[in-house]
Amino acid sequence: MRTTTPNSPTHRGRWRRLTSTAATAAATAALVLTGLGSAGTATAAPATPQKTPATTKVTWTATPCATPKHKGDLACNSVRVTGGTTAFEKQRAAKAGITPKAGDATTPSGYGPSDLQNAYGLTSAAASNGSGETIAIVDAYDDPNAEADLAKYRSHYGLSACTTANGCFKKVGQTGSTTSLPSADSGWAQEISLDVDMASATCPNCNILLVEASSASMENLGTAVNEAVKLGAKYVSNSYGGSESSSDASYDSSYFNHPGVAITVSAGDSAYGAEYPAASRYVTAVGGTKLSSSSSASRGWTESVWKTSSTEGTGSGCSSYDAKPSWQTDSGCGKRMIADVSAVADPATGVSVYDSYGVTAGWYTFGGTSASAPIIAGVYALAGTPSSGSYPAQYPYNAAGSSALNDVTSGNNGTCSTSYFCTAGSGYDGPTGWGTPQGLAAFTG
Repeated sequence: MRTTTPNSPTHRGRWRRLTSTAATAAATAALVLTGLGSAGTATAAPATPQKTPATTKVTWTATPCATPKHKGDLACNSVRVTGGTTAFEKQRAAKAGITPKAGDATTPSGYGPSDLQNAYGLTSAAASNGSGETIAIVDAYDDPNAEADLAKYRSHYGLSACTTANGCFKKVGQTGSTTSLPSADSGWAQEISLDVDMASATCPNCNILLVEASSASMENLGTAVNEAVKLGAKYVSNSYGGSESSSDASYDSSYFNHPGVAITVSAGDSAYGAEYPAASRYVTAVGGTKLSSSSSASRGWTESVWKTSSTEGTGSGCSSYDAKPSWQTDSGCGKRMIADVSAVADPATGVSVYDSYGVTAGWYTFGGTSASAPIIAGVYALAGTPSSGSYPAQYPYNAAGSSALNDVTSGNNGTCSTSYFCTAGSGYDGPTGWGTPQGLAAFTG
């Protein structure tokens, strides 16, 4: 059984701050208006203010599943925007010359499929690849509205229907039953909506298998991972984590040692510090970035390490227990180093999600490394079935330093004695690994 001590450096991974630094600001902050008109005639006619985009500070809160229900449970790694103007809304407002509506649930307010595909060089692959591939999403508890909410997301963005009826979507419990499902939980339902939407955004042609564990214990979530593989999934996304423990080596062999299967795990949202199962040597540990559009950047986007405060941002670090895989050769950490690769996770540059269970039905913006893990699972799926016997976590290392990855070189997620453990730089670093996808070449065998 795992034990958890809040704020301990080796145990804080399971605990989430309920609000960001930005969220401590008043949610009713005044709008900042710029570009007012000036008097322009000899008759001194009164100036007429011109409408220009106005913004409020982005605020967010950890989703309820980020606080474990029971001692020993793992936590999801997602945060939901509650107010303010996201990067996506600012871009839309600037183009349209309008004032964004903070907190408007009737319109998507985060990055959608075309944004993510463009940012990561996946546009052509997403249109043609993924048919016949299955991405498994492993989460705890049941989301009764998962299929209906996914239909809303896919319909809005023009993605093909993915339903039980057409064979694209399937929901099962951890034993594989389609009828014996766990109890419903509104917090984990938000996590599920985020995960299935991000898998769809990255790989629209992929099938989705949602495997719901009976609880958020490592034993039940691990059983759900095994069931996903048993049912044929070659890509398994896990957006949860907790403190490391001396039992991790046993969990590795029981739940995550699946050669020929790409298993992605979020690196955590509690800033610098290692989490499990991201620390497993058999998985691809996925860190988080801040993703912003940029007309001056050659790819049209820039990225830096996601960090909100000393206790909120992407996780990273040197494992205390898990052995170092042979392909990981950084010299500062004698055991498993987190992360391997990364993708967008900052809620201020977050992703759009449709959710209806336990909240007002509508569009929300989410962040956290819960977003980046299914995005990377989708990239693996676009790249094709992993080679038999291989560990796909190694693939990005084979392409290290190539144009197949966007090297993230700025930002940090805390302070540490070994610089690259917590600070981005040229080449490999803990918070972002080898970088973010630029096409598929870094994710093939």
